[in-house]
Amino acid sequence: MTTTPTGATDLPFPGLSGVPTTDTKLTGKDFTSDQEVRWCPGCGDYAVLKAVQSFLPDLGLRRENIVFVSGIGCSSRFPYYLETYGMHSIHGRAPAIATGIATQREDLSVWVVTGDGDALSIGGNHLIHAMRRNVNMTILLFNNRIYGLTKGQYSPTSEPGKVTKSTPVGSVDHPFNPVSLALGAEASFVARTVDSDRKHLTGVLAAAAAHRGTSLVEIYQNCPIFNDGAFDAIKSPDTKADAIIPLVQGQPIRFGVEGSKGLVRSAAGGVEVVEVSGDNEGDLLVHDATLDDPTQAFAISRLTDAGVLHQAPIGIFRQVERATYDDQAREQLATARGGEAAPSAEQSRAALSALVHGNDTWTVV
Repeated sequence: MTTTPTGATDLPFPGLSGVPTTDTKLTGKDFTSDQEVRWCPGCGDYAVLKAVQSFLPDLGLRRENIVFVSGIGCSSRFPYYLETYGMHSIHGRAPAIATGIATQREDLSVWVVTGDGDALSIGGNHLIHAMRRNVNMTILLFNNRIYGLTKGQYSPTSEPGKVTKSTPVGSVDHPFNPVSLALGAEASFVARTVDSDRKHLTGVLAAAAAHRGTSLVEIYQNCPIFNDGAFDAIKSPDTKADAIIPLVQGQPIRFGVEGSKGLVRSAAGGVEVVEVSGDNEGDLLVHDATLDDPTQAFAISRLTDAGVLHQAPIGIFRQVERATYDDQAREQLATARGGEAAPSAEQSRAALSALVHGNDTWTVV
């Protein structure tokens, strides 16, 4: 069964195969709407928005063939600020709505913008099933580890003991690790980046767009009002060398000042951090995001502390090819039609009416 449209591998962004391209050279300004951006001063969302606006022209797509779907939260204002089609949808349900769009409209590049509260609390079920199905969409999960729009309650990614308006003596919840969750759902593309690292963020976005299937990109995003400093360890010049574990395809995983630290397999089967020496340099783990078995990627994801963030692997954890839900659904429809053209809108309405008003109906009085 062919699950990737013909010619997809010949495109710079094969994940967008089937989406009409444009010969008109667009710029970031072309993707900037006339709406006033309304986030708090210093919010990390500004940096992500600017990076996305600057990156979208690289896709070579017409603006009317790009759609951003958001849920509820600060990050979910995103569609207002982009000169594309967009939908500010229902709390937690953006992946479900995006699934319908992607399945029905192969000619659209579908993006989801969501936050840690929107995606992992009320929307958790929708998120994991979108990743499990491998629908053609790119999900940007802004993680500030707090509820910002509703003024500072703890979220599903807040650390244990977090004191907030809804947990005045400290949270007793165990938080989600979004990357571990995505890998557990067997998402075919999983990555993590940081709002303030423009180059890394743009590179990850490009890889996510190039992937055919569901791409989940967790973006560490600072909330200066309700959770300022949550990511200081990986942003401060004094600590980031020891806190950021860069994942580079095909390279031994080393970090720290002058690569003094590295990752090796632990006796328990996971991975652990060691001081690199001549004795263990050959044992360093070589990163391979293309492994079909997500075990190694999952083990790496567990290095992120569930409490106060001290270290974090950054980069692409998993990038594998797998049949997509919407490609297969469209192929089934084409097979069922036997080569006949898709029904017109009028024919579709008539068929729906016949189905609704079939024999097995009841009138309640």
